[in-house]
Amino acid sequence: MKSQLFALRKRNLMIVFTILLVAAGILAYDNLGRLEDPTFTIKTAVVATSYPGASPAEVEEEVTDVIEEAIQEMGQVKEIYSTSQEGYSFVYVDMKDTFKSSELAQIWDELRRKVGDVQGELPPGAGPSVVNDDFGDVYGVFFALTGDELTNAELADYADILKKELLLCDDVAKIDMWGVRQEAIFVEFKRSQLVQLGVTPQQIMGTLQAQNRVQRSGKVQVGDNYLRISPSGDLNSEDQIADLLIGSARGMIRLSDVAHIYRDYIDPPRNMLRYNGKEGIGLGIATLDGGNVITMGDSIKARLKELAPNKPLHVEIHSIYYQSQVVTESVDTFIINLIEAVVIVIVLLMLFMGWRTGMLIGAVLLLTILATFVGMFVMGIDLQKVSLGALILALGMLVDNAIVVADGTLVRMEHGDDVETAADKTVKATIWPLLGATIVAILAFTAIGFAPGKVGEFCRSLFDVMALSLFISWILAISVTPLFCVWFLKQDANGDNHSHSRGMNRFYRHILHLAICYRWVVMTLTVVALGVALFGFGFIPKSFFPDSTQRYFYVNYWNPQGSHIDKTAADVAQIDTYVRGLDGVVNTTSFIGEGGMRFIISYDYQTPNSAYGQILVEVDDYHHIDQLLKSIETYMTEQFPAAEPYAQKIQTGPAIPYKIEARFRGPDVAVLKELATKAEKILADTGNARDLRTDWRHPVDVLRPQFAQTQARYAGITRSDVANALQWNFNGIAAGLYHEQDKLIPILFRSPENERASIDSLANMQIWSSLQNSFVPLRQVTTGILPVTEDALVKRRDRQRTITVQANPISGLPTEFHAAVRDQIESIELPIGYSMEWGGEFESSAESQAPLAKVFPICILGMFLIVVWLFNSFRRPLIIFLTVPLSLIGITAGLLLAGLPFGFMSILGFLGLSGMLIKNAIVLIDQIEQDLSAGIDPYKAVLDSSVSRMRPVLMASGTTIFGMAPLLFDAFYAAMAATIMSGLFAATFLTLIIVPVAYTQVYKIKADKNYV
Repeated sequence: MKSQLFALRKRNLMIVFTILLVAAGILAYDNLGRLEDPTFTIKTAVVATSYPGASPAEVEEEVTDVIEEAIQEMGQVKEIYSTSQEGYSFVYVDMKDTFKSSELAQIWDELRRKVGDVQGELPPGAGPSVVNDDFGDVYGVFFALTGDELTNAELADYADILKKELLLCDDVAKIDMWGVRQEAIFVEFKRSQLVQLGVTPQQIMGTLQAQNRVQRSGKVQVGDNYLRISPSGDLNSEDQIADLLIGSARGMIRLSDVAHIYRDYIDPPRNMLRYNGKEGIGLGIATLDGGNVITMGDSIKARLKELAPNKPLHVEIHSIYYQSQVVTESVDTFIINLIEAVVIVIVLLMLFMGWRTGMLIGAVLLLTILATFVGMFVMGIDLQKVSLGALILALGMLVDNAIVVADGTLVRMEHGDDVETAADKTVKATIWPLLGATIVAILAFTAIGFAPGKVGEFCRSLFDVMALSLFISWILAISVTPLFCVWFLKQDANGDNHSHSRGMNRFYRHILHLAICYRWVVMTLTVVALGVALFGFGFIPKSFFPDSTQRYFYVNYWNPQGSHIDKTAADVAQIDTYVRGLDGVVNTTSFIGEGGMRFIISYDYQTPNSAYGQILVEVDDYHHIDQLLKSIETYMTEQFPAAEPYAQKIQTGPAIPYKIEARFRGPDVAVLKELATKAEKILADTGNARDLRTDWRHPVDVLRPQFAQTQARYAGITRSDVANALQWNFNGIAAGLYHEQDKLIPILFRSPENERASIDSLANMQIWSSLQNSFVPLRQVTTGILPVTEDALVKRRDRQRTITVQANPISGLPTEFHAAVRDQIESIELPIGYSMEWGGEFESSAESQAPLAKVFPICILGMFLIVVWLFNSFRRPLIIFLTVPLSLIGITAGLLLAGLPFGFMSILGFLGLSGMLIKNAIVLIDQIEQDLSAGIDPYKAVLDSSVSRMRPVLMASGTTIFGMAPLLFDAFYAAMAATIMSGLFAATFLTLIIVPVAYTQVYKIKADKNYV
């Protein structure tokens, strides 16, 4: 008989195709991009607006509210939340999850237009607003530059040289610096001297500004040329500034005669960086969109090696975080897991199906994986934790189709067909059922493939790789597998028609007959077991995403709000010294005054705050982190009782620094604080709350000179004069700019150090009066100086004032802690106009699961329609779908025994598991239909089909279960692996019993012991 299968008719072509596929797969693997975790787009922009001198309340009412109202008009906005603090407004804008990253550029342009349109509505002195849509950029290579004998400015100069060189490296998008201190030219003079010489501050400022202003000075025609005229006289050094002549009542005097002029850093600094206790500068390097992290990392290393001979003496370049190195370690670990899983699957196949069949199916599996690499390369899917995990997850299903074809060929050969006829008949009989079952398995993961939002984007490659590999496995099962069967399977010389009477098959046949005879007992026991599982499921802890296994963790430190950055720096230095002395700690990097650069996608950036500090700790083994966290937190609690310190692991997926958050919204701050206090007490009374705080933090002290309008008018002093004098006295007033190559260095006027060192003589501070042409003491235009308090931070969400109570559990999972306090906090009586909502992990988990809940029913409907199409029946699909709930029996037992939570990854595992079970049931029911079509007695058909499909079903389930074993030891995949392994183990055995039992019950087939 001549085969009609294309693969058997075009064997030479199939050989060439197979060789090309292997070569293409190896090449694709070498060229695939590599990441540790999949990326997701942070659809957030920050609108920053300065309003110097304004209180947080003034910033909120006069700036933040205006900006928010303008942004609210955009239909793309999901949420607006803001922070108003002294002199600054930060408005965060989250766009709806339905928008793709490719659409964001246009959305950001519209946001800029909206913000730009309201700049005229801002109060004088506010703005301009800056829209930062690079908020989510990741600096995958993060260096620290230190030098024992070098200043911050000298380090910055070398960092600038490095920046220009490294921007030329492969796949580098941009480079930014962190921790660079702003230099200034300070002009300090005593007011008494100015009075004696008859020089006014305005004269000095005007002279400086005019001398160094860049402006047009004309052009002239000289012959055929048109020449630019550029007079000299601009200030090129501090000495020239010192020699600047100022007109006075007594003639011209040099500026240095009345002032001390020197170069220094503006104090206090905005932020500070220390690497292993040494002050330094951070250099962050971001990868191009679509660029290869490994390629960029290698290119940077090579360029730094070339530049090493020219590196200044004492400069050291330290790696804070080198993503390419971390990615290589992570991918290598997962590749080892994949290899282990493949070996486990092939060994199982060889043990239970014979070495020849096992090697055959193993070869098809390797071809499927290589073809998947080709597809990933074409689709732009990187090798990372999720995509590689998807391959391991799919292994059992990838061999499923090949097992069905190979096993069917063996069975037909046992019945006397030659190998080519057997392969041909098997493929023709199973091609469409296997396609339907494969599509069903793909549909099970479709929900995550089309779920919007960060979590959906983070896990999308799971669906992409699963769908791609499963479809490829079906193609190879109906093409390469029958060809391999013809080449490698041999006819059994002792051909035996009684395959159903052997050992395990005979035992299963008797058990199945017994179950059908007592079908009501079996079905009742199954329902009872399912009920017990549902009850037990309530005792399984719930979670969102597990912590990362990276060798890094954070130590976050909050001093009381309003603390000077020097105090925060000193405290962080003390903690850093303690941390570096602990066993297992490799390096520490301290960020003071502001969150560091986003070196990983899940980094939780903190806006500038002098009370904030963070230490990024690198360890030699992530298994040590838990013990280190306990030691560090105990130390910080004992040493800094007034602070709010907490340490945490790096998180996988979107960042959630506080697992428990209760948000109270309303108009009145006092009422909000009262509600927050009640919630804090409830959390504290549990004895299980740590890191307990509100996001408004503490009120701060403010000195408020009481301006006397009448006296001030007589003295010719305005409120603006008082503010400028105070600024001049303590921090300095900008009087111009000093141009130095590509730098613009401000020139600042301020009082000598002895006049600004304390507030003891504040009442005697001198204010220049243009009316009197002399200085007037502050006490003359004020009635006193009162200490008051104000809220340092004003938080809003969707244009309403919002106080968020935040905490983490000391022990147990956040879901358990949330369940323990939920009723009490929700029972807090809220006045009219006030509301409460949950944030933290509860909100993130709900947001990530909501799209799944919407999409999965559509997927179930799609699965059902496919099964109806396969069997042209309603009752058979219902029998098949009965298998899905049975998995809960194994899932409950497995997670409880393993002590693992049921989280988002477990949900994905359950979705995939449903597809596997439906696929197994389809294969079983289809065989029954084939036997019935062949005229076999219904009861015999049920028994024969169940026995003939037992081996493929058991092998498919067994390879999946054992193939996933390596993932049990990965923190990210452990819960998913346990869900699938335990659920599939229980449901497979139940399926082999319940599906035939349900079939005989639905179709009224009576048991007949003559066929046993």
